[in-house]
Amino acid sequence: MTEPTSLSENRPSMLARLMAGIAEHAPHVTAGPIDDQPTPDEPGHPEYHRRQRAEFAMNRWKTAAPHRYQDATTTHPDVTAWADRAAADYHNAGFLVLTGSIGTGKTHQAYGALRRIAEAGPKRFEMIATTAPDMYGRLRPGGSDKGTETELKRLTRIPLLLLDDLGTEKLSEWTEEATYRIVNHRYNESLPLLITTNLPIRAGEPATQDLVTRLGDRLASRLSQTATVVHLDGPDLRRGLRSVG
Repeated sequence: MTEPTSLSENRPSMLARLMAGIAEHAPHVTAGPIDDQPTPDEPGHPEYHRRQRAEFAMNRWKTAAPHRYQDATTTHPDVTAWADRAAADYHNAGFLVLTGSIGTGKTHQAYGALRRIAEAGPKRFEMIATTAPDMYGRLRPGGSDKGTETELKRLTRIPLLLLDDLGTEKLSEWTEEATYRIVNHRYNESLPLLITTNLPIRAGEPATQDLVTRLGDRLASRLSQTATVVHLDGPDLRRGLRSVG
């Protein structure tokens, strides 16, 4: 005995009836391809997800950047090129050293570079921005509730690190060793490092302090192999702003 079939099983589906009707009334019309790809404003499109990453990264950048540099942008072509390399792949960026006298815009360019990276929407965006004296203060025993070694690991492993005003701190065997550990680890792991300093890279006169002399030969060797050095000159922009009015 055969099982009874339901009424719905004997009826053609709505789609089948629709297709049969089209074939009967328009036999020469064939169905074209259906564009079901997401647009840049829809999930699934690469640009949509890049924008989402950029929004997340910019929020992190705004949290880390001081109020004075919330509008910072980079205008120097070498700094822009470095930021683009870092946005594409941290491991291909190398170090960036911004030198120049006081008030020439080094810190502004540095925060602008980090902002440009955030705006690109990299797959990962984490940054620490600190002045060198503040960094050494947190690294000293009792300087941070996290402990010296924990702070040191954060500085060595963070994807993006800005050391502002390197060379203004009081020089000692301890600061030299701490700097070496940070720079050496980032050099070995091909992690970018952004440095600003008022010191020239190599002054050329034995009596004149320069960055190479201050950091020592071990660090100087690593900087020379991986660093893009950008010298900023011009008048003291801060003095110009103070004299307005």
